[in-house]
Amino acid sequence: MQIADYTLSSPVILAPMAGITDRPFRQLCREMGCGLAVGEMLSSNPDVWATDKSRLRMDHSGESGIRSVQIAGCDPELMAQAAQYNVSNGAQIVDINMGCPAKKVNKKLAGSALLKDKALVERIIQAVVNAVDVPVTLKIRTGWDPENRNGVEIAQVAERNQIQALAVHGRTRADLFKGEAEYDTIKAIKQAVNIPVIANGDITSAEKAVHVFKYTGADAVMIGRGAQGNPWLFRDINQYLATGEHAAKPELDEIRRVILKHVSQLHELYGEQKGYRIARKHVGWYIKECDLDSQFRKDFNAIEGASEQLDSLHQFFDNYLPREE
Repeated sequence: MQIADYTLSSPVILAPMAGITDRPFRQLCREMGCGLAVGEMLSSNPDVWATDKSRLRMDHSGESGIRSVQIAGCDPELMAQAAQYNVSNGAQIVDINMGCPAKKVNKKLAGSALLKDKALVERIIQAVVNAVDVPVTLKIRTGWDPENRNGVEIAQVAERNQIQALAVHGRTRADLFKGEAEYDTIKAIKQAVNIPVIANGDITSAEKAVHVFKYTGADAVMIGRGAQGNPWLFRDINQYLATGEHAAKPELDEIRRVILKHVSQLHELYGEQKGYRIARKHVGWYIKECDLDSQFRKDFNAIEGASEQLDSLHQFFDNYLPREE
C-alpha cells in the first residue's frame, strides 16, 4: 500500500489510541510487522503543547518507520498551525482526527462531532493540506448516528481536497464502541473514491482481517483494541495474508521478553513515578488469558514502584515457565 510517496511494508496499521500508542508501543508493533503506527491524538490548541503529556506524545527520538502524527481540533487555522508544528518535530504524515467519539473531544466540536458539518470538514482539510508539504490523511467514522451515515460524502470531500488515505471505523459516533462494527459503509466508501481506504473496527484475528479485506475491498486494515496486549496480532495477520496459515504462537519466553522490555521502556519514557502507573493497563492486557482469577493483576496494580513491578513480573513468569526435570 502507498500513502503518497511512502510505501508501507505491510497493509496492517496500528490505530491511534490516546494513552496507548506511545513511542514504546508503536515501536513494538512495528517490530511485530505493523506497516504504519499512528501516534496518539494531539490537540491543535497551542496552549497545551508545552505540557509533559504533549511533549511526550510528540517525541519521536530513535523511532524507526514512517512517523505519522494525528491532530485534533475544530479551528482550521489552529489545525494548520498544529500540522506545521508537528512536521517541524519530525512528523512525516499528518493525520486529521474526525473519528474520536469521546465526549470530552466532541463537546469541543472536534473528533467525530465534525461529521455533522461537511463545510467545516472541508475547511479544516484544506487548511491542513495547504499548510504542510507532507501527506495528509484522515480518520473518520461512518457518520454521526445510524440515521446519518454520511461517510461516503465525507470521503468524497476528502478525495477532492488531496487527502492521501482515509481510515474509516465501522461505527457511527453514537455507537461509541458498542455493538458490532459494520463494513457496508466502508465498502461503499471504497467504491466511491480512488484514494486508499483503510478499514477499522473489531479486527481482532487474522481470519477477521481477511474477511474485512475481501468484503470491503479496502487497501489496508487498521488494528486498535485488538492489539492491546497482543502485538503479535500483526505478525499473525501478515503471515495469514501471505500463506493462509497462522504464524506460530509466541513462546512463553518471548512473551516474557516482550512484556519486560515494554514495561522497562515505559518506565524510561515517562519516568518511574508515572511509568509504573501507565504500565499497569498494558500488563493487565498481556496476562489476562493466564491470570484467570485476576489475582496477579490486582496485586500488580497495588505495586508503587518501577523496580518492584519488574521483580513481580519476573516472579510471575518464573512460576509459569516450564521447569527442567
